[in-house]
Amino acid sequence: MGALWHGFADMGAVERDGAFVLTKGDGVYVFDSDGRRYLDATGGLWFVNVGHGRTEIAEAVAAQLRNLAHCSNFGDYTTDVAQQLAERLAAIAPVAGSKIFFTSGGSDSIESAVKLARRYWHVLGRPGKRIMVGREKAYHGMHVAGTSLSGLPPNRDGYGELMPDTRTVGWDDAKSLLALIEELGADNIAAFFCEPIIGAGGVYLPPDGYLAEVRQICRDHDILFVADEVVTGFGRIGGSWFASSRFDLEPDMMTTAKGLTSGYVPMGALFVAPGVAEPFFGEPGTWWRHGYTYGAHAGACAAGLANLDILERENLLDAAKWLESTLHEHLSPLADLDAVAEVRSGLGAVAAVQLQDPAAAAGIAKKLRSLGVSTRAAGAGAIQFSPSFVMTDDQVAELAAITRSALQ
Repeated sequence: MGALWHGFADMGAVERDGAFVLTKGDGVYVFDSDGRRYLDATGGLWFVNVGHGRTEIAEAVAAQLRNLAHCSNFGDYTTDVAQQLAERLAAIAPVAGSKIFFTSGGSDSIESAVKLARRYWHVLGRPGKRIMVGREKAYHGMHVAGTSLSGLPPNRDGYGELMPDTRTVGWDDAKSLLALIEELGADNIAAFFCEPIIGAGGVYLPPDGYLAEVRQICRDHDILFVADEVVTGFGRIGGSWFASSRFDLEPDMMTTAKGLTSGYVPMGALFVAPGVAEPFFGEPGTWWRHGYTYGAHAGACAAGLANLDILERENLLDAAKWLESTLHEHLSPLADLDAVAEVRSGLGAVAAVQLQDPAAAAGIAKKLRSLGVSTRAAGAGAIQFSPSFVMTDDQVAELAAITRSALQ
């Protein structure tokens, strides 16, 4: 029996069937321990935006580690590379003047946003604003706050109530948020968490006008709007750095991770709009007692800077916009298959093929692997597609043809 406990896994089945062991990546391909090549249809776990095998990032990290691997980011301590990355991110933030708080990943970013929302209202003398609101189907990581906010019941089952004062509204109905506000009172609600595109819950695209409507509802009722862009950030939305920019959402906070370093080193960042940051950056004496040992890790910051260089130099935000349309072009015809309920695509470099029989998704993912495509089941019976932005039209066509073959 192996010693490694995998995340989100039936370990009894892994022990019985063996692990899928990858040893190499190159562009849009990954290779297993037997040397077999696979199209990486999910870009790792939504994050390999610039593709595998980018030695430029590895070299930047190695150079930084040789010079200074990391130091504390608490108090007045920091590193030059952390300051550089923060300024670079602030320059592309959807809200001008945003402050950047570094974390170790997406779950950390969500946890930080929840704590900062509570602390913010407390500092403003409104401690009754405590309730956090999420949406059905939503995934916000697996820390206590993110698990409690999750709109995926299986992710909450078996833990009891981890965090009180969380509520869930419909994923596609802004009026359900308004109804909850009327029920609970705006003076009791701290923040609304919103994935512009629901990711791990199955790739659900926002209905027309939905994002603008919920954003305005939050403004009207003095509720913080938190855009969860762990998946959609850093180009995954297509054509823009963030969905918040593409849809002009001006979030009070924005959670990110994944594409920040393209997964080369673990890292996340919480973007905080000036209005929320101001009480903590004004007169000395107001603290937010929160932080992570590896927040603003110097090696991770070097990876982030090199990753942003690649995204900009190779115009990969435009490539992601192209991928948005080509994934839709090649995958949407799969909806004519008997096994397929619908194909969700056409916004961002993401897509999902929803199966008529949700229980078949894991088997189809295994079948695709046998045909040379590495992917996974997401949500309630969907097959996930979120490839690297460097995927070519021919590779997308191959991906769709193999998927059709597996489904037939």
